[in-house]
Amino acid sequence: MITFLISAIKIIVLLGVLITIHELGHFIVAKLCKVKVNEFAIGFGPAIWKKQGKETKYTLRLIPLGGYNSLEGEDELSEDEKSFSKASIPKRIAIVLAGAMVNIIFAIVIYFIIIALSGTYISNQIEEVLDGYVAQMIELQPDDKIIEIDGQNIRSKKDLNEALEKSEGNEMTTKVERNGEILTYNIKPSELKSKVTGIYLDENCKIIAVQKGSPSELQGVQANDILLKVNDINVNGDTNIALQEISRKDNNTMTLTVKRGEEEITIEVTPDYQTTYLLGVNLKLAEDTLWNRCIHASMQTQEFLLSIVDNLKQLFTGNVGVDQMMGPVGISEVVAKTDGIREFFEMMALISLSLGVTNLLPIPALDGGKILILLIEAIRRKPMKQQTEINIQLLGFAVLIALSLYVTYNDILRIF
Repeated sequence: MITFLISAIKIIVLLGVLITIHELGHFIVAKLCKVKVNEFAIGFGPAIWKKQGKETKYTLRLIPLGGYNSLEGEDELSEDEKSFSKASIPKRIAIVLAGAMVNIIFAIVIYFIIIALSGTYISNQIEEVLDGYVAQMIELQPDDKIIEIDGQNIRSKKDLNEALEKSEGNEMTTKVERNGEILTYNIKPSELKSKVTGIYLDENCKIIAVQKGSPSELQGVQANDILLKVNDINVNGDTNIALQEISRKDNNTMTLTVKRGEEEITIEVTPDYQTTYLLGVNLKLAEDTLWNRCIHASMQTQEFLLSIVDNLKQLFTGNVGVDQMMGPVGISEVVAKTDGIREFFEMMALISLSLGVTNLLPIPALDGGKILILLIEAIRRKPMKQQTEINIQLLGFAVLIALSLYVTYNDILRIF
């Protein structure tokens, strides 16, 4: 019971904070633009608290899954000079844009603070040269700094890994700093091959996702299957046993036994091989200074932003299926399982950023769709017919509701 209450409090606090700051963004910019806000509400359903201000009624409602600002003249005709419809197009765009931007800025600030407080990062300075790899062959030394590969600046282990992957095994022009001197090498990285099946397991051997186009998907493995055996070896719900058996060198083809509903299915999968490129060095931790922490936080925050954009890109290009999206039920489960303050705030930042970016998509009923309509109005130099705009918004709502129901259905399947 206590665990349930703690989980419920986590979910309510996280959603409450993100919804509140989103709606506050709209509210503050509307006030700055001299647009009348009739009601500022957090939540839906019956009001459990309300207060009438000079111009705006402030309301807290029972269901903490949303919120809204009721702007004068936004959804109906109004002759009030402070109505939304009377404001200039740039002001209206600013008001609509504000909610998503506040969510994005909040996520960036929270994530930056988390990373800056979490310690230092792995630098570009060599701590150890490993036997049998290219770094040993060209006589790289401990304390050497890898500063550039094919024109790309190397500041951390992440930069090094990206440059190695980008090389695709071809010769790289590599600059190394040793005792203040810049040395240039032409290096062909070492190769390490590993197996790829395309399945992603949770801690109980449940398949939570299957990579599109992977060997497992092509042979019929599905998300929500439960992996029981690998090559007749019972994994007993232990992901480590499953991964160890999958990665065995003599497993050129493997037999997976999965439970789907009440049925056990045997599927033969031939894995692909993924090549990893290596220099063969271990790198040192960067010196723990405020400057290095800020540099690291900046790099990680940039990666954090790009990962959301990349996920959206993959969704629209078909590399990630809609069945892999997560809705309120799935998000609630993940939030409930967060362990510790840092993990909770990391999840808050991730959801806030996702909420902000998603809201800016040019889809009717989202803020991005409203901005698109305003841009069309600016180009046409006259507003869209009210009924046409209403029909577009209703279509957008219908699509979003259908998508929400589908995603929620998949969330429930993943849980049970």
